[in-house]
Amino acid sequence: MKLMKLGQKFTLLSAAYLTLSSCQIGYLWHVSYNHLAMLNSEVPIKKALESNSLTSDQRKKILLSQEVRNFSFDKLGLTKSKNYTEYVDLKRPYVTYAVMASYKWKFEPYLWNFPIIGKAPYKGYYSEKLANEEADEMKKKDFDVYVRGVPAFSTLGKLTDPLLSSMLTYSEHDLVNTVIHELVHTTLFIKDNIDFNERLAVFVANKGTEIFYREKEGPHSVTLEQIKNENLDDELFSKFITNELDELKKWYISYDHLKDQSPEEKEKIRMARLEQIKTNFNIQLSNKLKTKSYQNFTKNTFNNARLGTYQTYLKDLDVFEKVFIQNGSSISQFLKKCAELNKVEDPEAELKKWATLN
Repeated sequence: MKLMKLGQKFTLLSAAYLTLSSCQIGYLWHVSYNHLAMLNSEVPIKKALESNSLTSDQRKKILLSQEVRNFSFDKLGLTKSKNYTEYVDLKRPYVTYAVMASYKWKFEPYLWNFPIIGKAPYKGYYSEKLANEEADEMKKKDFDVYVRGVPAFSTLGKLTDPLLSSMLTYSEHDLVNTVIHELVHTTLFIKDNIDFNERLAVFVANKGTEIFYREKEGPHSVTLEQIKNENLDDELFSKFITNELDELKKWYISYDHLKDQSPEEKEKIRMARLEQIKTNFNIQLSNKLKTKSYQNFTKNTFNNARLGTYQTYLKDLDVFEKVFIQNGSSISQFLKKCAELNKVEDPEAELKKWATLN
C-alpha cells in the first residue's frame, strides 16, 4: 500500500472491539456513545443520492461504491453482507483517530488487548483530543507514539458498515480498493493476527482493483495502467521495507555497545539509525518506482511506531503472491486456502511454509 493510500486506508477495525472492549468505563462509554450516534445518522444509499448537499463527484463515487460492492460479492467471492447500503455524512475528515505505540529500544509494537479481534497494535478514539491524550500517556511511559486520522473501518461482519463521507475523499480507484479491502476483513479475519489480516486485505484489494477495472474499462484502460503501476510499486516497496525492518530489529538486538552512552547520546544515535532508512530508500529504490505513491516517504519523521504501520500493512507481500499463484491466481480459492490458517498457531509462519512449496 502506498504511503498516500496508507493514510487513506489505514483500517481501524474499530467498532468490532471499540464498542465491546476495554475495562475502562470512560473509554467504553466514549466509543459506544459515538459509534451509536454515527449509526443513528445513517440514511439508505438511495436517499443519500437524492440529497442536494452532495457534489456531483460525491454522487458518482457513491454509485461506484455500489458497483464495486456487488462486484466483490459476485466476482471475487467475498462474503455477502449489507455493508455499504447505508451512508453517513460525518461532517469531519475522519471517522476515528488511531493511536500506535512501540518500544523505543526494540522494534516491537505495544499491543492493546480486545475481545473478538484479540491483540491489536493500535487503539481508536472518535475524538482527536482523547487520542492525543492517550498518546501523551504512552509517551510518559517512554514509548514511541504515532497518531493518525482514520477514514474507514470494518466491524468484521458484527455490524453493518456504512459508507462514510470520509471515504469519498479518495480517488475513484482508491475508493474501489478501500471497499474491497474492508470486505476482505468481513470475509476472513484471524484473531490475534492483525498484521496478517491487514496484509491479506492489502494484497487482495490490490488484485481485486485490477480485476475490477479490467472488466469495467478494458485491458487498455488508463486507470488500469495506473493501478498496475501502483501495485508494482507496492511490491517493490514491500521488499525494500521488509529488509529494512528486519535489519532494524537486528540493530536493536545488538545495541549493547551503546550502554556507556548518555540517554541523550543514545537517542541521537537511534534517530540517526532510523534516518538511514531514508538514505537507503533514495539510493536503492526511489529511481525504480513508476508512480508518486511513495514520494513523501522520506519527508516523514521516523520513530518505531510510525515505521510499525509499514510492518502491519506492507511487510512480506511477496509471500502472499506466491501462495496466490499456487492457488490458480483465484481470489476466492486463495481466501479459502488462507482460511485454513485459523487452525494454526502462527499463521504468518505457516503462510511462509506454503510459499516455499512447488
